[in-house]
Amino acid sequence: MTFGYVFRVALVLLALPLLGEEATAGESARPRGVIELFTSQGCATCPPADKIFEKLANSTDLVAIAYHVDYWDYLGWRDTLSNSESTDRQYSYMRAFGARSVYTPQAVINGRVHVNGGKRSEIDAAFRQLNSSGEGLSVDVSVRHHGDSLIINAGPAQGIAPKAYVMLVFFAPPQAVRMKEGENEGRVITYWNSVTNVQAAGVWRGEATTYEVPARNIPESGGCAVLLQAVGKDGVPGPVLGAASYRKLEAQPRG
Repeated sequence: MTFGYVFRVALVLLALPLLGEEATAGESARPRGVIELFTSQGCATCPPADKIFEKLANSTDLVAIAYHVDYWDYLGWRDTLSNSESTDRQYSYMRAFGARSVYTPQAVINGRVHVNGGKRSEIDAAFRQLNSSGEGLSVDVSVRHHGDSLIINAGPAQGIAPKAYVMLVFFAPPQAVRMKEGENEGRVITYWNSVTNVQAAGVWRGEATTYEVPARNIPESGGCAVLLQAVGKDGVPGPVLGAASYRKLEAQPRG
């Protein structure tokens, strides 16, 4: 999903100074990082990555979201969680990284690097390297549910900050899916935090700001990740500067 597309999505929002108890309630510790997994039910090499991702999605110190792409659907099984916007998002990262192709399973870490999503050692090494080099998350972000709204607090920048978008990434509750055809025929896999929609909630310019957006787009028993993401050249996604996540209810697999 390109930034040009999502930023055109209309949202009712308020941008207010970050002041008072109401604005600061619900603050949480800064996550260790963000992992975006690009996967497909029709990809024979994806199940190990999906299993690793399940553990990461249940980590308390990570923001983990999974995009199901649709370009493997021709192999005999249409991914029940895929959408073209997720594929667009991956192609945007391809341009950002200067790569020549896309692949699954691909794990994008903090919007900065990509590794094989089926190799936990590579994922962990990427988080360690980014955090040790000062390229970890640097801005505090929190999100909470209040009435029919989500209240998002983005803290101030540390030093000079690039312009960033406040991205809302809505995801479904865990779902157990049995593949009846294709390369994974007969498998039953539980998919966590599968992206259903991405929207832009506003622009962050380095100052502490509160955003209020409608909560109606959160899937039942699902959740929402908030990414404070800089914009690269030609509008491609850049580094994630801060992140938080919110889940409606305690997650239980559906199937």
